[in-house]
Amino acid sequence: MFIRIVVWLFLSVALSACASVDYSKLPTGSFAGSLFVMWVGEGGSSGDGRFLFVPDPGDPLIFRRSDPQRPGSVIRPGLMYTDGGSIPKIAQVFNGLSPWGYAPAYMIHDWIFTARHCIVDGEDNARFDQVRGVTFRDSAEILGEAIHALIAEKRVQSNDLAAGAVTTAVDSFVAKRLWDETGACKDLIVKPEDVAAAEAAIPGSSRLTRRSFRLPQETAPVATRQRAMIISQIRF
Repeated sequence: MFIRIVVWLFLSVALSACASVDYSKLPTGSFAGSLFVMWVGEGGSSGDGRFLFVPDPGDPLIFRRSDPQRPGSVIRPGLMYTDGGSIPKIAQVFNGLSPWGYAPAYMIHDWIFTARHCIVDGEDNARFDQVRGVTFRDSAEILGEAIHALIAEKRVQSNDLAAGAVTTAVDSFVAKRLWDETGACKDLIVKPEDVAAAEAAIPGSSRLTRRSFRLPQETAPVATRQRAMIISQIRF
């Protein structure tokens, strides 16, 4: 327990130096729809594999902010790679700080960053219009509102310590440096073979993705060993 407290204090001090978003004062957003998380391959030394966020083709995940006039008032993420929130492994001893603790909220935040990188790199596809006006501060506030939504719907237990730490982390100078990064879009575009693997596991999931990423309408057959594995589905 003492080690956990020491690690927690170190993490909090390190991350709060440049943070300005107060999680406790953020309003509550709302979720609707359904999402799949799929494993699509081995990862590097920093993770357990490569994961794909797949919107349910019949009822895609949608997040709505409490104020419909704010940037990113309605967010509908598309197919994308995700790690469920880049929480350092040293911090995962805390309840709520595992990579998948607030998975739907992390998906929304990941999509905002994916869109940001592609917009900065000159991508003008309409799929990013819903978050085109979102600022760095907005991105942290949206994550906090999404976590509040999960707590309000009793999807996760109320844990202001963990939720506040996550919101602080995404409002830190480290996150800001990632926000300002250029040249990252090309690595975020889902590979055709992973689009095909998702389609093999969830028929219909690649329809909008092919159009968005300008991929061929016909998807080549996927070998069994390449098929994506559904590891989670969350419905609202």
